[in-house]
Amino acid sequence: MILVLGASGAGKRAFARSLGYNDDEMSCRIDSAAPVLYGLEEIVRARPEGSEALLETLCKRELVLCCEVGSGVIPDNLADRVFREAAGRLCVLLAQRAEAVVRIVAGIPVAIKGELPCARC
Repeated sequence: MILVLGASGAGKRAFARSLGYNDDEMSCRIDSAAPVLYGLEEIVRARPEGSEALLETLCKRELVLCCEVGSGVIPDNLADRVFREAAGRLCVLLAQRAEAVVRIVAGIPVAIKGELPCARC
C-alpha cells in the first residue's frame, strides 16, 4: 500500500492517474473493491471513534489518498478536534505499514518514505 497525502486540491487523484489508475479504479467508499481509495479524511470524519479499525482494510488497497487535516489553526469545535486527531493517528499507522508515503505539494509528488512509485505496467 502507498499512502498519498496532500492538501485539498493538491493533485492526489491526478497523481494516481499518472500511475496508470483510471477513475473507475478509484473510490471514496471503504466497502468498494477499487484499488485506490480517496477521501479517507471524510470517512474518518463520519465516524472518528472507529477509524483505527479500518487499518487492515486500508492496507489491502494499492493507494490510499488522504487530505492533510492537521495543519493550521486548532478548531475550537470539539468534534473537529476529535476528527483531526483520529485522522492523524490513522495516517501514522498507515504510514508505518506503507511501502511508500508520498506527499503532493502543488501537484508535485515528494517521497517522504520509500521510493516514488512508477506507472503500472
